[in-house]
Amino acid sequence: MPEDALPVAEVLDMLSSALAGRGLAVLSAPPGAGKTTLVPLHLLQSGAAGNGRIILLEPRRLAASAAAFRMASLLGEEPGGTVGYRMRLDTRVSARTRIEVVTEGVFARMALDDPELAGVSTVIFDEFHERSLDADFGLALALDIRSGLREDLKLLVMSATLDVGRIASLLGDAPVIESAGRAYPVDIRHRPRTPQGRIEDDVVAAILDMLKVEAGSILAFLPGQAEIRRTAERLEHRIGSDVTLAPLYGNLTRAEQDAAIAPTQPGRRKVVLSTAIAETSITIDGVTIVIDSGLQRLPVFEPATGITRLETVKVSRASADQRAGRAGRTAPGIALRLWHEGQTAALAAFTRPEILASDLSGLVLDLAHWGVADPGQLAFLDPPPGPALAEAKRLVGALGALDDDGRLTPTGERMRGLSLPPRLAAMVIHAAAAGTARDAAMLAVLLSEQGLGGNGADLSERLRRFRHERSPRADAARGLADRIAKAAGEAGRSNTATDAGALLIHAFPDRIAMARGGRGRFLMANGRGAEVPEDDPLAGEPFLVIADLTGQAARGRVLAAAPVSRGTIEAERGDQIETVEECVFDRASLSVRARTVTRLGALVLAEQAGVRPKGERAATALAEGLATHGLSLIDMPKEAAHLIERIGFLHRKLGEPWPNVSPEGLLLSLDRWFTPFQSGVTAISAITAKSLVSGIQALLPYPLAADLDRLAPTHFTAPTGDRLPIRYDGDEPVLAIRVQMLYGLKRHPVIAGGVPLLLELTSPAGRPIQTTRDLTGFWAGSWKDVRADMRGRYPKHLWPEDPANAEATRRAKPRGT
Repeated sequence: MPEDALPVAEVLDMLSSALAGRGLAVLSAPPGAGKTTLVPLHLLQSGAAGNGRIILLEPRRLAASAAAFRMASLLGEEPGGTVGYRMRLDTRVSARTRIEVVTEGVFARMALDDPELAGVSTVIFDEFHERSLDADFGLALALDIRSGLREDLKLLVMSATLDVGRIASLLGDAPVIESAGRAYPVDIRHRPRTPQGRIEDDVVAAILDMLKVEAGSILAFLPGQAEIRRTAERLEHRIGSDVTLAPLYGNLTRAEQDAAIAPTQPGRRKVVLSTAIAETSITIDGVTIVIDSGLQRLPVFEPATGITRLETVKVSRASADQRAGRAGRTAPGIALRLWHEGQTAALAAFTRPEILASDLSGLVLDLAHWGVADPGQLAFLDPPPGPALAEAKRLVGALGALDDDGRLTPTGERMRGLSLPPRLAAMVIHAAAAGTARDAAMLAVLLSEQGLGGNGADLSERLRRFRHERSPRADAARGLADRIAKAAGEAGRSNTATDAGALLIHAFPDRIAMARGGRGRFLMANGRGAEVPEDDPLAGEPFLVIADLTGQAARGRVLAAAPVSRGTIEAERGDQIETVEECVFDRASLSVRARTVTRLGALVLAEQAGVRPKGERAATALAEGLATHGLSLIDMPKEAAHLIERIGFLHRKLGEPWPNVSPEGLLLSLDRWFTPFQSGVTAISAITAKSLVSGIQALLPYPLAADLDRLAPTHFTAPTGDRLPIRYDGDEPVLAIRVQMLYGLKRHPVIAGGVPLLLELTSPAGRPIQTTRDLTGFWAGSWKDVRADMRGRYPKHLWPEDPANAEATRRAKPRGT
């Protein structure tokens, strides 16, 4: 299709007018509209972008280079002329460049380094619906620059699927321009997956079927590289010789990515196996069939653990639409969705913005450089969540990058200048002082660029391979490492090869890990668990520094780590190692023991038994044992259990200030009722009933203590004068009593200001007769039947016709009556 026939061409003049007016606009254009290439070129050629450079932001390097090559080809040029691009490992720009395609992270750094964006007239945010953290931050910076320094700066936000109302509002009710839909129709079909089947098996079956019955090349979306690899292995010997199999994901070389995108030779077809990288911005020539697994893999940051884990989730409706649109870019196509049609409505409307589920430490560092302590001062579409922001500030502060007032320290300024995540930047800065900055920079680049040096977990081995790896990508990565080392200000090179673990200690001090209980199982200094497969060489190491892991906090799976010696740990983190006397609870003996421990965070490096503890320390350790293992460790004495039941009844019926003495409530208040009454006690077996009763009583505020016996009495005094115990072990108070002992009682007995006792009425032999909450109704009603039965069973006992007016008794009839 000629470029001027693409749908977006119809709204280009409207777009120019909007930008010429207020300098702000939002463009909503579905897949295939041509916005990525036509809009920048039109704004340049029409003069609507002004006299400066146009910066076009793309979410990924592949999309950035593809857009630059396409625009340059339309001008009959190569990238680096009128159109250029700039990304982390590859840059092609010149003095002639007027349109500069950059990745979103590159733009944020451009703005931070030059707050006036000198020479830039227009900034275009493409595919903004992907809502990366860099894009959100970049837009916030651009709006701040426009409002304070550059009123003439033009901003355009473009997307194929976008909540345009929200973004237009963020831009001060900017005009919204909508382009027509895709150029060609797409037939959307559904093929539900096999229950409990592997996703790659279903994708393979769908691909093979489509190759048999449909023409054209196929683009299949899978959640990640592992699934792509397994799918390719299954397809390799099952597709025809005329079909080219091409993976497509971020870690491939530029040549491999180009091979996936390039047109096929005449008479050949292509099957492209891709992650979400192919959702937007790029066109894969010849693709008329899309197979969508309906899954994507997203990073999720957990502030409580400081760990980012990858989570496989269902795509959003917006992403599903984007994927389907790939089939209609160049001709009518087919989109086969591997789920039931009715499930589409249940998908989330949009993918969760990255800012809501990311490690924000880099953002905190950049905000501090911008002079902003509170992100609320900038216009974020979604503000950073509080817990993740607090954890990020704690980490950046611990790395020495922020002072107590939240301002950048000199170390923080140097870290920010390295274009690395804060942890890795801190590692390189520390290494520079020892003359090992290049080693650290090599390791930092290896960690931030996936696939370099292989994919194994052992970073020492990967670093060794990376040093000698021969490929354009590896050469570019080593060049980047050289520039980072130079920027870190390395004073001189050390002649000693640096151990990867020794370097990583300064990036991940909280993830120094020690082997514990079983091969491949480790405990980190932050108290979290981590595991390495038993057959991995790292599994036998006594100490590791873990750079990357995924999974749950208790049993994280190690993705990248390096061995480290105890001597190195002591040399590098000696100021964090402490020797203290501790009282700890021993679960096996149910007692407290003292020990002298040398520890680094949660890691016990050495331990020596001490003298049996006494006093409050022992009581505190016992309480910690109960908090960990539960109150079931105590064989609760009868009198203490009964007291707890009585108070619990009043808490349920009357509420506060009667204390919560449920097991959960007691565990939360151990410092009030347990610890003060167990001074000197060193074992569970030595806890006395008296101390427990006194402790539970201490939970009662003074005015309530006097009301306990009145509102929840231990016993009921029957008309005979007998005192019978009241049970509080259920939902309501219960009194078990011989029915004859209640003769003469005209009202049902109550406690706690009106709560009726549940009467379990028994025969003279103690066998159940009836349960009632209405004694008066029982006398007037079913007593007649009970009396007839009881007179036959117990003829020697009194069974009056009118028990409400009879004399209570616990004896049989006198002899001779």
